[in-house]
Amino acid sequence: MVALLRIEGVFILALGVFLIVKGLISGGSIEWFVISGILFMTLFGGIGLLLSANAFKTKKMYGRAPAVLGNLIAIGVSKYIFEAGFWWAALPLTLYAALTIYCAVSIVPHKK
Repeated sequence: MVALLRIEGVFILALGVFLIVKGLISGGSIEWFVISGILFMTLFGGIGLLLSANAFKTKKMYGRAPAVLGNLIAIGVSKYIFEAGFWWAALPLTLYAALTIYCAVSIVPHKK
């Protein structure tokens, strides 16, 4: 579970950096509020999932809700990706999010 959340958190942070860099080096101009929105969402999403992974590692219960909510959002995003015709990207995202939700709900941390 920890590995699933860490991979997802790092991927979201990397995707945010990629989108910002791509927007800055593209021919068109990108507005500062667009960059700040991307930065805000990726920082909070990625760092939130990394903190959730840390909570699972230390066997705390507060890591469960961000993991489930973040992946429910990912399933919603994958619906729009699928509707845009990118089923090859939507399918792995949906499966990964579903696996992470299943693990987050079914794994109950037991304190020693």
